[in-house]
Amino acid sequence: MSFISYLIAGISLGSIYAIMALGYTMVYGIAKMLNFAHGDVIMIGSYVVFYAVNSFGWNPYLSILASVAVCTLLGITIEKVAYKPLRRAASLAVLITAIGVSYFLQNIALLLFGSDSKSFPDVLGLPALVLFHGSLKIPGTTIFTIIACIIIMLGLMTFVRKTKAGQAMLAVSEDKDAAMLMGVNVNNTISLTFAIGSGLAAIAGVLLCSQYHVLNPYTGALPGIKAFTAAVFGGIGSIPGAFVGGLLLGIIEDLSSAYISSQLANAIVFAVLIIVLLVKPTGLFGKVTREKV
Repeated sequence: MSFISYLIAGISLGSIYAIMALGYTMVYGIAKMLNFAHGDVIMIGSYVVFYAVNSFGWNPYLSILASVAVCTLLGITIEKVAYKPLRRAASLAVLITAIGVSYFLQNIALLLFGSDSKSFPDVLGLPALVLFHGSLKIPGTTIFTIIACIIIMLGLMTFVRKTKAGQAMLAVSEDKDAAMLMGVNVNNTISLTFAIGSGLAAIAGVLLCSQYHVLNPYTGALPGIKAFTAAVFGGIGSIPGAFVGGLLLGIIEDLSSAYISSQLANAIVFAVLIIVLLVKPTGLFGKVTREKV
């Protein structure tokens, strides 16, 4: 049963990566920007839940909604202040700005919350599922995480394909100038994309901290990088690709940690990514795009 336990834990971790990767892939697919501050938005959202539950005694689910609202506003603000002026700038300028925003959020968190790690409670408080006469015990948070990831992925795909705002996102992802000529409000569409991605970051942060119970100003840094890796692994810009990439990344990391070495788990994850990109540079679900001249 140990293998099944590790596999389920890997799927749960991969589901968290997938939710984060969905935010990355939406922003890149539509705005063609790499928002490396995404991991730090996760951290801010987790702090909102932590203090809402522990200091103000809020209901956990109300705290999660508040976290989503705060992160959504934060994402829109970051886009308006940091990224909007760089729409026509070189990609290197956007990348450096994204790194700067990331460090800015980390230092703000250090000033406000301190550098000490806090013990994050399991705010969901869901009962575990016991199978096979007690030989397999699946935490309730793990089950919730997996189900939430599937629902979010299906909801995003439906939103993009079936709604007017989703169609506007597809148009902007193809050609911003042509979309503008067709009456699409490009600025609002990109802001909406950042809002959705940042709202997902809040949910991912709560799920991550509820499972690992540690919160500090650097909590989102490494998971954010891994989520970006998952998005690239699956094919950045593809919603199903982010989902599959996140799941595979989590499974590889957890099984590597269990059966090979916990110290080498991260190295194995990135080695697998390199091998996949050597074979298929666009990722598992990525499409080859031809540059327009």
